[in-house]
Amino acid sequence: MSDVLLIDKLDGRIALLTVNRPEKMNALNSEVRKALFAAFRELAADDEVRAVVITGAGEKAFIAGADIAEFKDARAVEQYRAMQAGDIYSLMEAFPKPIIAMINGFCLGGGCELAMACDIRIASEKAKLGQPEVNLGIIPGGGGTQRLPRLVGEGQANRLIMSGALIGAEEAARIGLVEQVFAPDELREATLELARQIASRSPIALQAAKETVLAARRMPLDEGLKFERAWFGLLFSTDDKNEGVGAFLEKRPPDFKGS
Repeated sequence: MSDVLLIDKLDGRIALLTVNRPEKMNALNSEVRKALFAAFRELAADDEVRAVVITGAGEKAFIAGADIAEFKDARAVEQYRAMQAGDIYSLMEAFPKPIIAMINGFCLGGGCELAMACDIRIASEKAKLGQPEVNLGIIPGGGGTQRLPRLVGEGQANRLIMSGALIGAEEAARIGLVEQVFAPDELREATLELARQIASRSPIALQAAKETVLAARRMPLDEGLKFERAWFGLLFSTDDKNEGVGAFLEKRPPDFKGS
C-alpha cells in the first residue's frame, strides 16, 4: 500500500480511498496517480467490495488540483507522453462499481475532474470547486472540458473554465456539479450511509445501472434505449433477480450474491 493513498475496508463492502498528501493539499502527482491506478484495478477484482468512496486527508482539501511543481520544467513532448500513459479519470468512469466523491474541501483542477469521473459527488458546506487552469495559461486536461458541460451545461462550464473562478458547495449543487451538501461534521456519515445503501444492492444491477446511465452521454436516445432494454433483459437471467423478486414477495430483505 502506498503512503500517498490509504485504503480502508468498511462494513466489508465499502472501500474508502483517502489521498494522503495533506501537506500539499492532496495534490495529484505521478505517485498518487499510480497508486489510484493500482487501487482501482485491485478493487475491480475484489468481489467483496461493492462501492468505493474517495476523499482527501485532512479538513482543507479533497484534491486541490495537480501538483504544479511537476509542470515547471515539463516539455510538450514529455507532457504528451505522460497524458498518453494512462487516464485515471477514464479508468474510474469505466470502473464496474459505483464511486462516490466525498468532497471535504478544495476540489480544484484535476481534483474537480477526478470528482466528475465519480458517479456521485457529496460535498461539505465548506468545499470550493473549480477549474482554474486558465490562470496558469492552460486548460483542463483530465476531462474537464468534456465532463463539466455534460453535468452543468455548456454555459456554466464556459463560465467556470474561462474565468477560472471557484464556487461554493451550495452553488455547485444548484448547477448540478454536486448532488448533496452537508455540514462538515455530517459529511462522512452521510456519505458512508449512502455508500452502505448502494452496497446492499445487487452488484450486477449496480454495474448495469452505471453502464446504462453513462451510455446516455454517448449514445443517441434510440441507441441508449436499446442498450437499456438489453441490460434489463439480461438481468432476468441472474440469481440476484430471483432473489430480489423472491425477497419482495416474501417481505424480507434480499441477500444479493452478485450472480
